[in-house]
Amino acid sequence: MSFSDKSREIMSRELESIKEAGLFKEERIICAPQNSEIEVVFPLGSEENRVINMCANNYLGLSSHPDVIEAARKGLDHRGYGMSSVRFICGTQDIHKQLEDKLSEFLGTEDTILFPSCMDANCGVFEAVLNEEDVMIADRLVHASIVDGMRLAKAQQDTYKHSNMGHLEKKLQLHQDKRIRMIITDGNFSMDGDLAKLDEIVALAEKYDALVFVDDSHASGFIGKTGKGTHEHCGVMGKIDIITTTLGKALGGASGGCVSGRNEIVEMCRQKARPYLFSNTIAPVIVEGALAVLNMISRNTERRDKLEKNTEFWRKGLKEAGFVIKEGETPIVPVMLFNAKLSQDFAKDLYDMGIYAIGFFFPVVPKGKARIRTQLSAAHEMHHLEKALEAFIKVGKKYDILNKTKQEIIETYGD
Repeated sequence: MSFSDKSREIMSRELESIKEAGLFKEERIICAPQNSEIEVVFPLGSEENRVINMCANNYLGLSSHPDVIEAARKGLDHRGYGMSSVRFICGTQDIHKQLEDKLSEFLGTEDTILFPSCMDANCGVFEAVLNEEDVMIADRLVHASIVDGMRLAKAQQDTYKHSNMGHLEKKLQLHQDKRIRMIITDGNFSMDGDLAKLDEIVALAEKYDALVFVDDSHASGFIGKTGKGTHEHCGVMGKIDIITTTLGKALGGASGGCVSGRNEIVEMCRQKARPYLFSNTIAPVIVEGALAVLNMISRNTERRDKLEKNTEFWRKGLKEAGFVIKEGETPIVPVMLFNAKLSQDFAKDLYDMGIYAIGFFFPVVPKGKARIRTQLSAAHEMHHLEKALEAFIKVGKKYDILNKTKQEIIETYGD
């Protein structure tokens, strides 16, 4: 049946209501490689604008590193453009196994299986490992891809209040009759930038015989003393049963993800995980690039250390200027504005001043918690951060939100 006038009208009205509420998302077109500075066209039809990028997941600044690009070229020349197949048919090359072994070594796990993305990993692992006799107990702020993966599984679902260990323990006590109890959490929570209490979670898991699942996408490569992730930071290397993570952020910024952990769990994914069984294999260019990244960050912590210094400068500068920010220590630094339209207007003014940052609002974050999520990179030099901070302060003064409380901002702009 063709797209009827009635259907078109229904969707047009809904889109118009999104616009009227100030919630309409417009894409910015980037005309350059991902880096600390990028060429952007916004709005469509306008001229390119060179801006400082303050909102990419390019934490280690490796998305356009010449060594990574050269490794990707090697993959193209030696292994071809793509596999044209899934892994278990004729889509596994030697370099795929090399990358899986390298990830296991880096993360300190028993085995690893690659997926087209971390979303695919999260959408495949629960269904492959759990059944209706089991229960998934998730932190209430886990990533949307985890929520989607949980929906696909037959296991029962429950949640615990964000990082509330007392509430988690009550849920573990409640579900002692289940075959398997799986605690599910992000390592570094992507919207707020706070770290899971993995040491306490592991202790509860050991006490109540539960498995621990961690999505460490916003931690792999730069959190922890040597950048191995949240489990290194919390001193629980080797004690996490399942780690999912991505190659699309700090580890090169392209695409691809994995499930890493206990041998039996990885093998269950290899046998049963549908996104693995029915999706094309990661392209050779990405595999070779990721191998180069892992070799680079395993040699030294120079980029991770620079990122840490950039983060300290940025957090201190915003706080001293009088912004409401989410406390923490990670390079995800949300500037809280609470009002969706204000976040949009604030981002537009920043863009006009040469700073690229995006307003986040419902449904990406809960209503009343709109923000500008800034993200630091090792690619940022101090002059980038100084210019960005100057722009943030100028726009903050324009909207009179500096040194104001959450309630005062909401009273002025609503939530």
